[in-house]
Amino acid sequence: TFDFTLRTPPAAVLLKLAAGVVKGAMTPATEWVGEVTSAQVREIATKKLPDMNTPDVDQAMRMIEGTARSSGIRVVEE
Repeated sequence: TFDFTLRTPPAAVLLKLAAGVVKGAMTPATEWVGEVTSAQVREIATKKLPDMNTPDVDQAMRMIEGTARSSGIRVVEE
């Protein structure tokens, strides 16, 4: 017997869908390919919360924001 556990999609995929981009930036430190709002980041963090290392939504949001920066996606305030 074995257990098969389905997880949520990767944060980078959810961020690209929210930003409406096909792929991330080639040089994330200098190039921005899209933007997401903080509300979208909160929604993604809430969706990813069962698979993350923290039970706190604010800490999960900071992790998602880091993934966004690494992908070349800017997080803007509403």
